[in-house]
Amino acid sequence: MSVRKKKRQISVYLDPDIMAMLADYAARREQSQSMIAEAAIASFLSPDDTERREAVVAKRLDHIDRRMTRLERDVGISVETLAVFVRFWLNTTPALPEPAVHAARAKAAERYETFIATLGRQLAKGPTFRQEISEDVAESDV
Repeated sequence: MSVRKKKRQISVYLDPDIMAMLADYAARREQSQSMIAEAAIASFLSPDDTERREAVVAKRLDHIDRRMTRLERDVGISVETLAVFVRFWLNTTPALPEPAVHAARAKAAERYETFIATLGRQLAKGPTFRQEISEDVAESDV
């Protein structure tokens, strides 16, 4: 028959908010506060728990890295798209004669407002253009 070791009592000072959280949690679980605190301390001090936390952090960092890579790719696509459009526009748009400049500016303002409204509708409904671009294209294929 094994001899059971007697538990020892300690005094711990807790912040009132943490004490309230402990009391609420213990009441919901219908367990004693002492048992909840003992389990929390054991979990905190467990070497396996440290490894598990490190694995969780590593997984989160990998997730963030993938999202950052995707974001970097999307920004690159946006910059290149804008550059191609500006180059095309500059190469194909002739300069206007002086009398037509004012009318062209008024028409440009009207067309810009239409563009912004269309862009807003597109962003609201999705899917976006960037979602249509394949992520499988290798750098050497471009």
